[in-house]
Formats: sequence, C-alpha cells, structure tokens
Amino acid sequence: MPDKKLSQDALDQIDQYSRDRVGISTLERYTGSAAAEFQPFILLTNFKHYVDVFAGHFNEPIRQGSVMQACHATHENISIINYSVGSPTAALVMELLSFIKPKAVIMLGMCGGLRDEHKAGDFFNPVAAIRGEGTSDSYMPKQSPSLSSFVIQRFACEALEKRRLKYHTGVIHTTNVRFWEFNEEFKKTLDEERAQAIDMECATLFTVGFAKYVPIGALMLISDTPRKATGIKTAGSAKEVFEKFTGVHIEVGIEVLKNMQGKEKEDGLGYKF
Repeated sequence: MPDKKLSQDALDQIDQYSRDRVGISTLERYTGSAAAEFQPFILLTNFKHYVDVFAGHFNEPIRQGSVMQACHATHENISIINYSVGSPTAALVMELLSFIKPKAVIMLGMCGGLRDEHKAGDFFNPVAAIRGEGTSDSYMPKQSPSLSSFVIQRFACEALEKRRLKYHTGVIHTTNVRFWEFNEEFKKTLDEERAQAIDMECATLFTVGFAKYVPIGALMLISDTPRKATGIKTAGSAKEVFEKFTGVHIEVGIEVLKNMQGKEKEDGLGYKF
C-alpha cells in the first residue's frame, strides 16, 4: 500500500486538539472545577475573601483546586476565580481561560494610587498598563501596548457612575518589584512615566488576553497611597479596606457582567478579535 501522509492542516488540527485537552485538563485540576461548570462571564481576584463573599451571595459551593479557588453562579452565568498573586499566575490563568473562550473577564484587583488626590476606597479605571513585570514579554513584542478592553471598561465606568462612586482613569504600572516604596531609582522611573497607579498583574492580564483572544478589563480598588508618608499599606489598613469596600467591589463587578449580558442579548457586545 502507498504511504498516506497527513496534510499539514490535519497535523495542525491534531496538535491543537492535544493542546486543548491538556489545557482544559489543567484548568480543571488547578481550579477543582469541571470545564462545563465555567460560565461565559468571569471575575478574577487575588483574594480568597472575594470568593467567600461571592459564594455567600449566590449560595454556591466553593471549588478548591491544587492551585486556585473557584465558584460558579450558573443561574447568573458568572464564575469567579482566585488565582493568587503575581504576574506568572496571572499569565497562567489567562492561558487556561483561553481554552474555554469566555465572553468577558474582569479583574477585581487592588492597586496603589500614585496621585495626591487618590484615597483608599476610590476606584481606578485602567485604560492601559506599563509592562514592567517582564512576564508579558513571553507573549507579545516589547513594543506592543498593553490595553484593557475598551468595551468592558466602558461598562465598568457606567456602573460606577450609576452608583456615584468616585473613580480615576489612567495608566497603571505593573511590576514584580516588592517594597519599591524604599527604592529611589524605581520611584524616579514612576515619576518619569507619570503612571497614575501601580499593581502586579494588569499588564500581564491585558497582554496575555490580547495574545490569546480573551477579552479582559479591570475594576481596580485603590487600597493604599504608597507615595504619601502615611499611605503605605499595613495590616490594619488592609483589614479596614477589606471590611469597608469588598462588598461594593464585588457588587459592581457582578453588575458590570450582568449589564454586558443584557447588551449581548440586544445587539452584541461590540468587540471581536
């Protein structure tokens, strides 16, 4: 019999099928959730407390995986994932989400406010992120900007304005540097960039989302103002922020995704990669 070689297209399909199987299996293992449980609209967080509040709000069980926690409000079409802290895990969760193709993802994160007018409890609307963390370099060329989804950010701003919650809009610097508050050279760089906020994940989330075709935005809560003499986060101030603002932060995130669901039913979400 003559040799029958598979076409390149067939080989590519087999390769993609293998990647998808491994990716979905990893997502399930890391989150303790079956792929079918994940809803098309997803909240991301760094905090177990946020998952606890979400689970209590919808009376749904929390899934504990080997790396992350998740909860799925099936009747609301919303899931939440706590992926922990840092740019490597941010890249990981976005890679894993790319295998289930969510319609919208919102990061409910905390950031440091870098302007005099910023106060703990204000919200921050990041339209772009400075890629200072390094992880995103593995996904897009250095010259590629890190942008959040304009559509998702628009819905976030509308929800904040409806509730008359104070928010600021601008660029967020994402870094892996801890205790930069005591690093004069790093602070000089922040001044030159004129970034308005600082965090450890946004640039990675936005860049990997773009690279992997996952629409993502962020609704950030200013948890501290580290450029001020008394603004550096402490155990006491962190506890106060959680107690005062976690509830409304999650409520606004849910409202944004519900509003997006309504818009989708009317005439679509208005974005396509």
